[in-house]
Amino acid sequence: MENKQQFVQCHSISEALGISQERRSANYKPNIWKYDFLQSLSTTFDEEKFKTEADYLKEEAKHFFVETVDLQAKLQLIDCIIKVGLASFFEDEIKNALDAIASSLKNNKFDVKENLYVTALRFRLLRQHGYLVSQDIFSDFLNESGNFLRGTCSDNNGVLEVYEASYVGLEGENIMEDAKVFSTTILKNIKPSDTNLYKHVIHALEVPSHRRVLWFDVKWQINMFELEDNNVNKIILELARINFNLSQATLQKDLKDISRWWRNLGLIENLKFSRDRLVESFLCTVGLVFEPKYSSFRRWLTKVIIMVLIIDDVYDIYGSLEELQHFTKAINGGDIKEIEKLPECMKLCFDALQSITHETAYEMQTEMGWDQTQTQTHLKQVWADFCEALFVEAKWYNKGHTPSLQEYMNNACISSSGSILSVHSFFAIMNQESTHDMLHYLKTNQDLFHNISVVIRLCNDLGTSVAEQERGDAASSIVCNMREKNISEEESRNHIKKMIENSWKKLNGKFFVQSPNYELQLFVNVNINMARVAHNLYQNRDGFGVQDRQNKKQLFSLLVDPLKL
Repeated sequence: MENKQQFVQCHSISEALGISQERRSANYKPNIWKYDFLQSLSTTFDEEKFKTEADYLKEEAKHFFVETVDLQAKLQLIDCIIKVGLASFFEDEIKNALDAIASSLKNNKFDVKENLYVTALRFRLLRQHGYLVSQDIFSDFLNESGNFLRGTCSDNNGVLEVYEASYVGLEGENIMEDAKVFSTTILKNIKPSDTNLYKHVIHALEVPSHRRVLWFDVKWQINMFELEDNNVNKIILELARINFNLSQATLQKDLKDISRWWRNLGLIENLKFSRDRLVESFLCTVGLVFEPKYSSFRRWLTKVIIMVLIIDDVYDIYGSLEELQHFTKAINGGDIKEIEKLPECMKLCFDALQSITHETAYEMQTEMGWDQTQTQTHLKQVWADFCEALFVEAKWYNKGHTPSLQEYMNNACISSSGSILSVHSFFAIMNQESTHDMLHYLKTNQDLFHNISVVIRLCNDLGTSVAEQERGDAASSIVCNMREKNISEEESRNHIKKMIENSWKKLNGKFFVQSPNYELQLFVNVNINMARVAHNLYQNRDGFGVQDRQNKKQLFSLLVDPLKL
């Protein structure tokens, strides 16, 4: 890797040639996360001591699966363990319990016809773990017209769980659609008299649990379980607190390592037009997979995300159409003649991307067993496809062309960067022994990656469209739809939200993957987490462009502030 002293300022070459070129600006604010602060992150507790205690608590908690016989209690135990971030410790116990529950459901045991809460919780947990449960499980709560009986409104906890369950619905499931409308209407009218229930309702209406990034929600869930003081076992909550702090300690070390790499690279100092968002990029990778053992995955994907942002800004803000054409050709083939035609800062971007791709492929060979040449070829191809898609958008912008929504989406599914993240995550998770299973899955599940890209792109557009219109960027899906159909912005936004809903229904079908191949299951989960991270990033804001109070608060909570033990 070149030392940062070797980099020169972007404008130096144009000054030397006597050329003046006016560049656009997105007016991104300077990065608020200083290097010295990141390097100061550290824990104040004895990690080895708490690892020993966590191991003891894990063994104690396993007894609860045997001791808990009641269906509702067992479902609540599983739900709690997942929500407080402990599922990876009890994978076998959870699977065995859900196998038994699914089997009992088929044999009509555990009759819970009058219990809306248990019915909905069982439905959601089974579906989220790959069991194909019919929506007809709710038939006892429907009237002759197939709509939910209004008499069930009195069970607020049941209605809340129906709402959560409705978000694991599939295409064409009318009962689940009615469940969503029915439960949403009731929940919006719940008064804040029942404080804890009301907090859960507000939390769910903001983002349902199925679309939340699990690790981003762990602290809130632990605090709520403690406040409610119900029958949640104290051992589980103590284990959850320790696990959060131990995981946070690993994440701090990861962040310190990647921030040293970023500083030594010295790239961003020479790209004043671009976003310097290393910490936010790192947090995205935590949302994909948070367990301590995946430090290498987070390192590789953080580098990918930060380069996605920079190259996106090169195309959206900095480069002229002629320069972008040279850059795109250079990425496609590495032609030295094309590279020589670039302004200096675009050469730096090109060199940094080539270097990062080479290093990543080498490390994947060392740690995952992949052939470096083969891996590098695949990684370079997805970057080339990404840049081609960005160049299409640049041509639209320069020609003043507003594409139809379909034309926009055909290209946006590549420019969303979803395919870059998926391919990198493939080589970061899978090993060569799993290649056969993986190739079969990829051939039969192309729509998984398509719909993830749709969610990423459209969530991004919903969060950034206003700012992009103000600075005159290329048309987003919202604008394309407005102009094509001659409708208002509100109508267009509602249509885009429906598109996201439809993509999620298709993604939900991908949960019905129960493979003995652990890496394959992890790969699917990581990819679906990409869609969840997009919801978090662009929920009423631009999670990359603006480092506001909300973003800062979340980052402090997850990466800086431990839980009290």
